[in-house]
Amino acid sequence: MKPNEYIEHDATGLAELIRDKQVSVDEVHQAARTAIETVNPTLNAVVEGPWDRALDCNEQGLFAGVPFALKDFAVHAAGVPTRFGSRLAGEGAIFPHDTELMTRFRAAGLAAVAVTTTPEFAFNGNTEPVAQGSTRNPWDTERSAGGSSGGSAALVAARALPIAHATDGGGSIRIPASANGLVGLKPSRGRVPVGPDSSEPLSGLGAELGLARSVRDCAALLDAVSGPAPGDKYVIRDPSRPYSDEINRSPGRLRIAIHTQSWSGDPVNIEVANAVSSVGTVLEGLGHHVIPDTPVFDWDQFVEANLPVWSVSLAEGVDALAGAFGVTPGPENLEATTLACVEYGRRVTAIQLARALAVFNQVSRSVGMFFTNYDLLLTPTLGEPPQLLGELDSNDASLSPSEWTRKLFGICSFTPLFNATGGPAISLPLGSTRSGLPIGVQLAAPMCEEGTLIAVASQLEKVVPWAHRIPKVNAGEC
Repeated sequence: MKPNEYIEHDATGLAELIRDKQVSVDEVHQAARTAIETVNPTLNAVVEGPWDRALDCNEQGLFAGVPFALKDFAVHAAGVPTRFGSRLAGEGAIFPHDTELMTRFRAAGLAAVAVTTTPEFAFNGNTEPVAQGSTRNPWDTERSAGGSSGGSAALVAARALPIAHATDGGGSIRIPASANGLVGLKPSRGRVPVGPDSSEPLSGLGAELGLARSVRDCAALLDAVSGPAPGDKYVIRDPSRPYSDEINRSPGRLRIAIHTQSWSGDPVNIEVANAVSSVGTVLEGLGHHVIPDTPVFDWDQFVEANLPVWSVSLAEGVDALAGAFGVTPGPENLEATTLACVEYGRRVTAIQLARALAVFNQVSRSVGMFFTNYDLLLTPTLGEPPQLLGELDSNDASLSPSEWTRKLFGICSFTPLFNATGGPAISLPLGSTRSGLPIGVQLAAPMCEEGTLIAVASQLEKVVPWAHRIPKVNAGEC
């Protein structure tokens, strides 16, 4: 399989070729390794790999052995080092077991060939950890690939892989999807299992799935891995039909709210706002009723609630890892804002954490009431195009935990609301700047309405296709 043939196909297309015996798994894996080796020297998106032999998977599964990558955070495969984007982990923590999600990836026929970069402990909107250096955006290598799933996003956008794992605690699937011109769905809380090592990452803010180039791949991935695992804290309503069946289903005439102003008060780039407005016009042309409106909540209170939740999670994770490795967390092995948040997190009381969770409850109730009047909410994913490298410096010792959190959430202000509510949200590559940088547009829905998101996303993909847009750095160059 030649590189220019390999990059033409999404994961579903490659799986069809394999099942039809038009190409072998080995040929596809060799193409993937060559593709990664071609783009990675420029993008710096890989921590481990590409391996000569992919991790074992069920080649009779839905994806038939299609190459895949694991983010260096949350998910883990038995025997494969996890570094969490941090110097603290040294050569990596090695677990003797798969997470439940990794087991499902294998069963679905996803063959992991590499581990991708992430910012330190995934607490950043870009991917520039001190441990591995900056991951670059394939559309413009002077710009960020976003975060925290930046390495996965850069490889998928550059056509080195058709699909890759990603996590989302405040936008970390949707942010890099926007920055790299991809499809990124954060599923409902409880839709995809996060065990057995965790019951609710980030006190319920965290979710896992992946990044893809097509809506059908996103739907197929969700079909393959969703559903409760034994002992899960949350068991939510099953979909009424497979998500892949939503691709060609008419969602009917929906009520869709549209909002283009940042809840943080930060300015929104005019090209981004115009892109969202254009999508609103397209949705009206598809028969939907599009109405300017927004949920109402206290942004300052919301951000202040995120600070203790994130800091306690960081403190717990860092201290557990440091204890396992017999090291002391400090400036020689942690970035400045991580260390500051860890120290803050150790001081958070149970009452302070409970008050933060109470704020999330208030916000969720308000947004839940908002969605009694609307089926979807349309916003930008990010308030601006992909940032220049260095604009979110997590090693800036001048920033307090509160200042760092406010800076980060101000830049990524449209995404974290739906981590607090637990509802699903998807970023679609429906716009671009005059200079050709991708602009992501976010659609959010009430809990358990991934099917509606996928149906509308598929409508938009047909009317405003994006598969023909390929970044400057791409695997077809090899």
